[in-house]
Amino acid sequence: MWDFLFTYYAYKPAQLRRWHPGAGVTLSDAPERAEWRWYTAVGDDVTPDAAAFAADKPELAALIERMLRRTASRPGQFGCFGLHEWAMVYRQDEHRHPVPLRLGQAGTDAVVESHELRCTHFDAFRFFTPDAVPRNRSALTREEQPLFEQPGCLHAGMDLYKWAMKLGPLVPGELLLDTFELARDIRRLDMEAAPYDLSDWGVVPVPIETTDGKAEYVRRQRGFAERGAALREALIEAWLSSPVRT
Repeated sequence: MWDFLFTYYAYKPAQLRRWHPGAGVTLSDAPERAEWRWYTAVGDDVTPDAAAFAADKPELAALIERMLRRTASRPGQFGCFGLHEWAMVYRQDEHRHPVPLRLGQAGTDAVVESHELRCTHFDAFRFFTPDAVPRNRSALTREEQPLFEQPGCLHAGMDLYKWAMKLGPLVPGELLLDTFELARDIRRLDMEAAPYDLSDWGVVPVPIETTDGKAEYVRRQRGFAERGAALREALIEAWLSSPVRT
């Protein structure tokens, strides 16, 4: 369950251990960082440089800013109930994960067929089975991802960790850890609401096929959306709005 945080997000734990001060924050007497990527050095003082990042990775910088700002500008949607995981095994005899389905294949298919799929996150949608794809409210594409991403989505919240990692030294170490902790907490709900029987891992299911399960999912989803909104704004502020300081 937790390997997702280090395989899908292919960042090593060592990268979490390396602290950076954030864009515009000068470290005095730190010549060992003078050659580090996206740092600017003046004598023995070094500063993570947002302009250097933008010059080196203009397309990535534009994408991250677009994803953060557009997602932040939209209201959250809270009617998907985590069915993206169910759509990934819909009418499929062989599954991506060798774990039994909690309701069996027929029961899982029935849950999908009794709901409207409302996924807005392309990187979940792209794993839908062929039979599940046309059941989704929107046909998602990579190119249109910034048009659909919204702050209620669990995976949009987890992706804050990805964006923070891609920004490297421009993100303060404490903020990076906050995004990782959010991704970790969201991952638990993502799997609790999934169709898999994960009892061997000590996972208690959130049965989204029931009224009570839906209510529990949405309650926690809203909490994650609030945490994600604060971190999204903090990333924008730390990266693009911070003056040079020591």
